[in-house]
Amino acid sequence: MHSVDSFVHFYRDQGKSCPSTTTVYRYIDAGLLELDNMTLPKKLRRRVKGYKNAHKRKNKKIYGDSIELRPAAVNDRTGVGHWEGDLVKGIRSADEPALMTLTERYSRTEIIVKIPDYHADTCLKALQDTINDYGAKEFESITFDNGSEFAKLSEIVGTQIYFAHPYSPWERGTNENTNGLLREYFPKGKSLRDVTLVEIQAVQSALNHRPRRILNYLRPCDYYRRMA
Repeated sequence: MHSVDSFVHFYRDQGKSCPSTTTVYRYIDAGLLELDNMTLPKKLRRRVKGYKNAHKRKNKKIYGDSIELRPAAVNDRTGVGHWEGDLVKGIRSADEPALMTLTERYSRTEIIVKIPDYHADTCLKALQDTINDYGAKEFESITFDNGSEFAKLSEIVGTQIYFAHPYSPWERGTNENTNGLLREYFPKGKSLRDVTLVEIQAVQSALNHRPRRILNYLRPCDYYRRMA
């Protein structure tokens, strides 16, 4: 047999259990089978996602201070004032409207701001306006995704901006989870052009008045009444 695929199919045709092709290849790489890569020409042609690609992704440019520099108080959620941010997009086109979402790590308070497009200059202005409107004292830090639309956020005045590692949405899990709730109201693939300020405020209020088990069934608005 000249390939692991034929090996796997042979055993399965005989009614015998056999691991998947990918698993067999891993066994070969680990030296657990009496085979090597040189005897398997098909394996040498296989394109397998692995650590090489992951390493390239990790080397993507970070646009400012890394999440690794955040103080322990942010990571430990010891008080309010530390936020996570991202965009919720209807249609994935930089010239389409989007929703900038900010989620407070301790209280799960949500702020939603509609922006006309998601170019870097637009995101910078929208965030600065939001900080100015609510007051800089409410924002000790904000951790953003490392997307190019946020490339200018290090210029923000009034708060400390941190950036998650590239391709690591779990580092902003609070915001990611809340964005998932927003999809109940703003599904993917549907333009946000006709979404009104009244609709956005209604959704923001609904989220901030929702009791949360992680908060012992208190509501985010019990922490930040002004933002409800």
